[in-house]
Amino acid sequence: MSNDKYVSPLCERYASREMQYIFSPDMKFKTWRKLWIALAETEYELGLSENGKPVITQEQIDELKAHAEDINYDVAKEREKLVRHDVMSHVYAYGKQCPNAAGIIHLGATSCYVGDNTDVIVMTEAMKLVRKKLLNVINELAKFAEKYKDLPTLAFTHFQPAQPTTVGKRATLWMQELLLDLSDLEYMIGQQKLLGSKGTTGTQASFLELFNGDHETIRKIDGMIAKKMGFEECYPVSGQTYSRKVDTRVLNVLSGIAQSAHKFSNDIRLLQHLKQIEEPFEKNQIGSSAMAYKRNPMRSERIASLANYVMVDALNPAITAATQWFERTLDDSANKRISVPEAFLAIDGILDLYLNVVDGLVVYDKVIYQSFMKEIPFMATENIMMDAVKRGGNRQELHERIRELSMEAGAAVKQEGKENPLVDLIAAEPAFGMTKEEIVAILEPKNFVGRAPEQTAEFLAEVVKPILDANKDVLGMTAEINV
Repeated sequence: MSNDKYVSPLCERYASREMQYIFSPDMKFKTWRKLWIALAETEYELGLSENGKPVITQEQIDELKAHAEDINYDVAKEREKLVRHDVMSHVYAYGKQCPNAAGIIHLGATSCYVGDNTDVIVMTEAMKLVRKKLLNVINELAKFAEKYKDLPTLAFTHFQPAQPTTVGKRATLWMQELLLDLSDLEYMIGQQKLLGSKGTTGTQASFLELFNGDHETIRKIDGMIAKKMGFEECYPVSGQTYSRKVDTRVLNVLSGIAQSAHKFSNDIRLLQHLKQIEEPFEKNQIGSSAMAYKRNPMRSERIASLANYVMVDALNPAITAATQWFERTLDDSANKRISVPEAFLAIDGILDLYLNVVDGLVVYDKVIYQSFMKEIPFMATENIMMDAVKRGGNRQELHERIRELSMEAGAAVKQEGKENPLVDLIAAEPAFGMTKEEIVAILEPKNFVGRAPEQTAEFLAEVVKPILDANKDVLGMTAEINV
């Protein structure tokens, strides 16, 4: 690797090799050649001829196929220095390898035939990889939720202690957001269509010329190309390009995944501060250059950092789509070369981190219990009061007295730094007629989590399991973190 020029951290530090390959020059230019072959085959199969003689022969197509993979990059690069046009440079380079077919490469097409169709193909492949990783994250979260569905923990509203839930139930909230993202992602994968081959302004005028005005034959071109490239159909109308709103829709889905991942990372970072749950921390990992004892949640922080990037990056195709002129301008090209790949590379890194974190989460159940017991006396006052009423107490008098004792206990905790004395204060109050042991029995954590365990089990069985069962073939991934 050269150390004297900028290299994107998305490649060096965050994104997987699999995702990097999808956006690589190799994937791009091999797809261009597959598209040129598909176009030539389509024209051949539709009987393109001149004066009764075929314009394209099977021998020419075979020659193109023979060199579909071995791209002569050096020839293309040298040619581009001369002509300043990447598509025509690769047409030239392909023709050098296929001298008999050189004259029919790119016949009737414009640059967007290879450029835009390849962009759709690449985005679709990238979305399929994102889907695979998203399913694996959901799978690991499901295991975590199942394992901890019965473990009571304080819930938080406004990051203030609130009515308890369970650790597993909290994980279902993370999962539910990812399932919404999965639904959006699958919808967009199913929505993908190719541009087809429609010419310089989308009118197919060049094909009208090639096929001597035969509209019915020309109508078949796009569908045949789509099938050859593994797609169901092409967009029925276009300018020179597919609508740039397509890029916006795709990156909006990635932004949604980033939002979900960011929320998860926030929760883990807060829980790690509370010493209740920690992300994995390796034996030789350094948390701080100055404070040797620290275990910083760097993976979760990195998720948040990359997620911020993706959410903002989604504005790029939105602005690009909004500012296109008529049938085409070229102010989209440089932007989408950067914004679209980098959104996918960042999401890829986020999902690898997410999977790695969930796979190695450490739960400190004793700390969770201690935190629970510090707060639960306040939350249990209604239950304690009802038991006291059953023993003959006056509800209104007990309510006022328990309010006073709660204020006294709160002051002891906040102002004096003492352990919560509320249980002892209530046990010492004759009006309640309850021993400390009886009050402690009421404070059993599982009595306060409502249907959280049942909700978790139902969610996993009824919502998550059918999705995971239908996708067993892609599960079982592990995530390698580079740094």
